[in-house]
Amino acid sequence: MSGFDLTKLLAERGDERYDLHAKYLNHQLPRMLHTIGFDRVYERAEGAYFWDDAGQDYLDMLAGFGVMGLGRHHPVIRQALHDVLDAGLADLTRFDCPPLPGLLAEKLLRYAPHLDRVFFGNSGTEAVETALKFARYATGKPRVLYCTHAFHGLTTGSLSVNGEAGFRDGFAPLLPDTAIELGDLAALERELKRGDVAAFVVEPIQGKGVHPAPPGFLRAAQDLLHKHKALLIADEVQTGLGRTGDFFAYQHEPGVEPDLVCVAKALSGGYVPVGATLGKESVFRKVYSSMDRVLVHSASFGANAQAMAAGLAVLTVMEDEGIVAGVRSTGELLRARLTELIPKYELLHDVRGRGLMVGIEFGRPKSLKLRSRWTMLQAARKGLFAQMVVVPLLRKHRILTQVSGDHLEVIKLIPPLIIGEPEVERFVAAFTAVMDDAHTGGGLMWDFGRTLVKQAVAHR
Repeated sequence: MSGFDLTKLLAERGDERYDLHAKYLNHQLPRMLHTIGFDRVYERAEGAYFWDDAGQDYLDMLAGFGVMGLGRHHPVIRQALHDVLDAGLADLTRFDCPPLPGLLAEKLLRYAPHLDRVFFGNSGTEAVETALKFARYATGKPRVLYCTHAFHGLTTGSLSVNGEAGFRDGFAPLLPDTAIELGDLAALERELKRGDVAAFVVEPIQGKGVHPAPPGFLRAAQDLLHKHKALLIADEVQTGLGRTGDFFAYQHEPGVEPDLVCVAKALSGGYVPVGATLGKESVFRKVYSSMDRVLVHSASFGANAQAMAAGLAVLTVMEDEGIVAGVRSTGELLRARLTELIPKYELLHDVRGRGLMVGIEFGRPKSLKLRSRWTMLQAARKGLFAQMVVVPLLRKHRILTQVSGDHLEVIKLIPPLIIGEPEVERFVAAFTAVMDDAHTGGGLMWDFGRTLVKQAVAHR
């Protein structure tokens, strides 16, 4: 009988969490959290909230970077995982065809009726890697186009289509690739005319900065790609599963039918990692063209029973609880309430996005006093003001948010899809208080700004 006791282990050593990370994991993470005052000790979570060791509740407007689409510890998903573990299935034999992957693929493809097959991996970056490999093999061409400021993952293939230099630096050589601006059809056509493009991978709404594709761009890009016998890959890892008010974000634009679609994050239910690449029959037939190629692309833990059970439970909850319709109405309320604040605050320049994927952008103020402070921050490092907003939202108002990307004055809101009017009003009230402090010279906010400036200058 094993002597392992998880509850006892956490009780005895849980307080060592920051020291353990500093010693054995990414040592910069605890350093960063201590610096910005995010070094909280969270003990439990449920739905759109978690609680610290003092019993205080926190509103989650980050959802684990989108993983917690249905919030934390949804009872239906928890029960599905208990059931699959209790069933004692013969999982991952690798020489059988278990029912759960087929059932999840069948259910998932109902939301993309123009697609035919699914490959299951373990993460968003694996879903993108699969799409890149399948596109290159199916077309016989090497080069992949992507957008500046794009984010598609951090493994080598996905990194090759990452639009942020900070992630790519030091990891070359990467795959043949070329970046274009989101919405630039002329650049897309120019690259396609070279004849070596396998695919164009695009987020229908870019996570970095929360920039939706311009109206008509995806459909026009699709037509150009197919004209040149190249494929359209929609990266729906963050935007998929209802995040934007439709099941997939590409569905906002009529006539768009990507050849490959990548999903992950929310499909996991927040428990068991899962990624999926949905594709057309013609693409899968070329990749798996014979029995000799049956394992030409696979994943050791792909399609495991726990992940498949979680995915099936997630899709069932989305249907039973009307999640997508709720996202549309709550997202409209959130954007409307925030947009009302733009005339009130000169530092607030834009509110954009779809559904519950919202970007709040700050910009140069007009008044002399605020402009001088803004200029000081920008001279030290672009993006510091947005960080100055994120910090008091957590420290004073117990709301977790994120800056939308390095060197960006944009906050991104991607809360659990289950939030409603109470959470919207709590966030808007807190955000209003923070903006009041910013425009009246509130001590905590600008004191923290001066600290960030000193650190930014010191690290140059």
